[in-house]
Amino acid sequence: MTDDPDMAAIATWVDGRLPGLDGPVRLHRFQVGQSNPTYRIQTEAGDYVLRRKPLGTLLKSAHAVEREYAVQRALQGTVVPVPRMHLLCEDAGVIGAPFYLMDHVAGRSFDDPRLPNQSPSKRAAIMDAMNATLAAIHLVDPVAAGLGGYGPDGDYYARQIARWIKQYSASATEDMAAMDQLIDWLQANRPADDGRRTLVHGDYRIDNLLFAQGGTDVVAVLDWELSTLGHPFADLAGVIMQWRMPPGPDGRGLAGVDRAALGLPSDADFIAAYCARMGLPGIDGFGFYLAFCFFRMGAILQGVKRRGLDGNAANPEKAAKLGAYAPEFARQGLLAAREG
Repeated sequence: MTDDPDMAAIATWVDGRLPGLDGPVRLHRFQVGQSNPTYRIQTEAGDYVLRRKPLGTLLKSAHAVEREYAVQRALQGTVVPVPRMHLLCEDAGVIGAPFYLMDHVAGRSFDDPRLPNQSPSKRAAIMDAMNATLAAIHLVDPVAAGLGGYGPDGDYYARQIARWIKQYSASATEDMAAMDQLIDWLQANRPADDGRRTLVHGDYRIDNLLFAQGGTDVVAVLDWELSTLGHPFADLAGVIMQWRMPPGPDGRGLAGVDRAALGLPSDADFIAAYCARMGLPGIDGFGFYLAFCFFRMGAILQGVKRRGLDGNAANPEKAAKLGAYAPEFARQGLLAAREG
């Protein structure tokens, strides 16, 4: 029994609009990620990637492959590196869920920010490229890119906090006091809207980037499911949030790591480099943005856990393991809040 996509049905729907799909193909499912199942399709005419929503009952507005397709298609005329988009199918009747097809981009993926097997100078260059790409995303003119209506107007954090409270409540499996406290703190300490409104990725991490084979440049930014128009500091704080987790395959963080010895930037250095690229003197009250990111990721992980229990996760065993981190993200969010 498999839930792999029906390639014959896809070829019929494509109807010759993409070369190679009407002939023999090889299908490989990527095992990384817990969001939208993703497959490499190898054809005689070239390789494609198919990304679809999970099968089964889903939370409203989750797994938005339609938005992923739209934003990456819009970014193809900008300096932000994204795969070339080809076709979007919004008809769930074709393979059981909406999906899109894009080019396969050859590149290196790093799921450990310690960047093992890299020299200190290469680590520094990779992290600097990550920083430069984040600034490039935030410097895109949404209107010029055709993304002027990609997100609603108004207070981004008010909107996001309300959204993720709703998502968390819908996927909760047990009481979590730290999460309740964090939600209360965020609602009471939300800063006034400063008017910043840029494209935001929503899940900007090193494992959502592809780097050049043998080089340090970013060749593709992936996984745009949570992207919208909003406040750029949420993306920056998301990077720092991940680094505060324990190192290793589960936490994928840098807590306790001697970064200077490895050639990796400190939190302060990474923030300063970003501010220089954005023309900012610094960021006041960074603790709020960091606490918000811990809250949002805690809510996401709770959703991963719930999908695993409901049988809708891409990898149920990994879903259970990742979901167990939700309380730790809530705890770290409270620590960030106290730091200010």
